[in-house]
Amino acid sequence: MIKKYNIKNQKGFSLIEMMVVVVILGLIVLGLVTFFTGGAKSWVAGQYQLKAQREARQAIDRMVREIREGKNIINDLVDISDADTIVVFIPDLGSKPAYKATYDLSGTTVQRNSNPLIDNVQSLVFTYFDNSGNSVAPENASKVHIDLKVDVDKDGNPDVTLNTDVNLRNFGLQ
Repeated sequence: MIKKYNIKNQKGFSLIEMMVVVVILGLIVLGLVTFFTGGAKSWVAGQYQLKAQREARQAIDRMVREIREGKNIINDLVDISDADTIVVFIPDLGSKPAYKATYDLSGTTVQRNSNPLIDNVQSLVFTYFDNSGNSVAPENASKVHIDLKVDVDKDGNPDVTLNTDVNLRNFGLQ
């Protein structure tokens, strides 16, 4: 005898139902991939930002340390309108002989005595003041204001901006 199967009572998924499930899962996976990709890009951008901040801080700390020991700013080696260059005379203080330290912006690189200190610099500006806070010529300055802007992604907007005031400890030393 031939057995008949009742097709109406069998449970299962149709092809259309399977296609709908695949499309829904595809959209969920696409959303997750987009989310994680965006997170990874943000993390990488944050790492570049941190690196730029660290390098800028190290560069400005070195400038501050050396300028602070200065006796005076030497103007005869620098064009007076050149606000991105400073030459400081550091006197013989016993631990090392007297020397000159030059910091200048060359293109997008700040150099110390012609050696690269930091790259991707958008601007470096030195402003000079006397003891009373009046703006003066570099050779009469006892205080230097440094403004450093670094543009890592080169979009025209500075990613890191640092500024500080430095008093010349040995200003007026005979």
